[in-house]
Amino acid sequence: MNQDYIIPNNWSIIEEGFNTDRVKSSESLFSIGNGAMGQRANFEEYYSGPTFQGSYIAGVYYPDKTKVGWWKKGYPEYFAKVLNAPNWIGINVQVNGENLDLFTCKVDNFKRELNMQEGWLSRTFTATLKNNVVVTVKTKRFLSLTLDEVGAINYTITPVNVDATITYSPYLDAGITNEDTNWDDKFWEITSINSKDNKAFIEAHTLKTEFNTCTFMESECFLNDKKTDITPKIEKLENKITYNYTADVDAKSSFTIHKFAGYTVDRNHPKDKLISAATKALEKATSTGFNALLEAQKNAWATIWETSDITINGDVKAQQGIRFNIFQLNQTYLGTDAQLNIGPKGFTGEKYGGSTYWDTEAYCLPFYMATKDQNVGRNLLAYRYNHLEKAIENAEKLDFSNGAALYPMVTMNGEECHNEWEITFEEIHRNGAIAFAIYNYYRYTGDYSYIPEKGLEVLIGIARFWHQRATFSTKQNKYVILGVTGPNEYENNINNNWYTNYMAQWCINYTVETITNIKENYASDYDRIMSKVNLNSDEIKKWKDVADNMYFPFSEEHNVFLQQDGFLDKELTPASSLKNSQRPINQKWSWDRILRSPYIKQADTLQGFYLFEDNFTIEEIERHFDFYEPFTVHESSLSPCVHSILAAKLDRMDQAYSFYLRTSRLDLDDYNKEVEEGLHITSMAGTWMSIIEGFGGMRVRNNTLSFSPKIPKEWDGYSFKVNFRNHTIKVSVTQNKNTFELLKGEELTLMVNGKSITINQNNLITA
Repeated sequence: MNQDYIIPNNWSIIEEGFNTDRVKSSESLFSIGNGAMGQRANFEEYYSGPTFQGSYIAGVYYPDKTKVGWWKKGYPEYFAKVLNAPNWIGINVQVNGENLDLFTCKVDNFKRELNMQEGWLSRTFTATLKNNVVVTVKTKRFLSLTLDEVGAINYTITPVNVDATITYSPYLDAGITNEDTNWDDKFWEITSINSKDNKAFIEAHTLKTEFNTCTFMESECFLNDKKTDITPKIEKLENKITYNYTADVDAKSSFTIHKFAGYTVDRNHPKDKLISAATKALEKATSTGFNALLEAQKNAWATIWETSDITINGDVKAQQGIRFNIFQLNQTYLGTDAQLNIGPKGFTGEKYGGSTYWDTEAYCLPFYMATKDQNVGRNLLAYRYNHLEKAIENAEKLDFSNGAALYPMVTMNGEECHNEWEITFEEIHRNGAIAFAIYNYYRYTGDYSYIPEKGLEVLIGIARFWHQRATFSTKQNKYVILGVTGPNEYENNINNNWYTNYMAQWCINYTVETITNIKENYASDYDRIMSKVNLNSDEIKKWKDVADNMYFPFSEEHNVFLQQDGFLDKELTPASSLKNSQRPINQKWSWDRILRSPYIKQADTLQGFYLFEDNFTIEEIERHFDFYEPFTVHESSLSPCVHSILAAKLDRMDQAYSFYLRTSRLDLDDYNKEVEEGLHITSMAGTWMSIIEGFGGMRVRNNTLSFSPKIPKEWDGYSFKVNFRNHTIKVSVTQNKNTFELLKGEELTLMVNGKSITINQNNLITA
């Protein structure tokens, strides 16, 4: 059974009723972020029950030393930990000397809401404390988009049955640890704890990586909404500073605290100026005030939604699901800092580590290209170019040479930092995603300038890797690629993964084609690049020999490409035969049993058919879908979206809808029984794709944007917008018609269901 306590709502994630068993789950689901920082939805007040505390600063990490039983050449020296940063949200509450603690008091009328339209998190509840004092509590907090170093909290408590002495104790706590440390290392060291006027600061730096930060806070108190000056009692400990504000509050009167807090980091300021930068941030926040800052927050989110919203009519759960995915993607990455990328858990948990996986190129890039300025997509490509030298170093550690580049599976700074050998050494298909993103960016934006400027160097490094990684088989009289793990991580150390071999062939061919184009049309860039990488025609011929003679395993019996050489040696029992008690198998089965099974974690061969659908007939796509989908258990978050897109292409709308619900509500309904560890951020871009590319049928073919819209029977209609080459197009689909509207840009020609239409800003076209 999936979890089912999130109340369906078009614009909000809502939980009603307090249950200690789902606190960790809700801490993930109600997480907030602003691209520069983020936090799990931990309570402000003290909570003595099971909880996963988490606050995170974008780009700040710790290289936790690898922990393995034996060492192999080329093994990553560390696993990059997304660091749990000093906690600034804390506001402990005492009422007549008794701690407010939802784990120990009686809780009624509990409601938590994450308002996605406006970008804030709230809670309301009534608590009966052990001393029998009854209070109502209302909280609201957000991480500002307009002042992205600042978060704001409004916390109001009202005694119900008696007059009460209430103490608010806002604090900063740098005595934090990660839940997932390898060696229980200390990650942070405190530099200083300071207080001045009503402001508090903790300067701390990470060990090894030496990121310098300042965590700061300032608070204001109000009695019945009227500001009141209370001189706080200040407590300083070794790693914590607390301000205590005490007031006598009549029954039915309200006592409110506004807390402004956040981080300044030496990624953005000189490390000796962090306190002064924090002071300026606080001055801006307090002079603006909580309410005005909240209004600015609403306006900023309105701007984001203007270009990225998808509306669904007649299906609230589907609507809630897609907006949740879009909201979390924007909370994680806004494209304003080219040094950052999209981590698989974003700001919602510590699992996986690292800030960048192949997910960015394979899933996230299309979302950001179509919902934001194309420069955001360009920044994501530039991020990999900036790590090219590290990718070459990564390859050298595995005995590759001559400028071959192997991009890391997981990274913070370009170095590989993934600690599972079957992924670190074998899941080399990730190189293909990097190359495909360069192609996909140009295909969508029409901006070729990136390729001669930066992209071709990346492609050459990748082509060199594939040339060296392939082995000539005299038995097959073909080139083979041995000892790999494909996207389906339930098969390790296998030979000739079809997707990997196909990607290798495509990468080489695309690189050779690109070199030819640069030589003919960008002569100065061609000369510069060839001189820099020392590439000649003899080497290119050797690449082409590999690409032209690549081996692809094929079954004559089933008339399908085989996922890998030994796939038919398995007992091909469909996943439908698995009992619910055995799911998910990655939590119920031994790894040995999984590796011997036919079960597929995520789209593997079908991933290739999705990326390169134009290279195959509809009959080939259908045949492979029918062969592989029955064995797929979808225990990767990246799987349902690809299957939804392919099912829609095959006009299997019931399947497409089912897969859409699974990808859009993967976390909300906790399909994989792991949401308390954090959300699946990067797969959320796949959810967006399942509507735009799946139901909307959006493609770019022959330099033209095309659509072939379809609609699930469960929906009355849906609409979305895309930015395409400085045009904004709105597509609306109902059960009866499709309409196209140009909101920005000059006249544009589209292909709709194979027919050409022209749209401009003066008319609405039905097609």
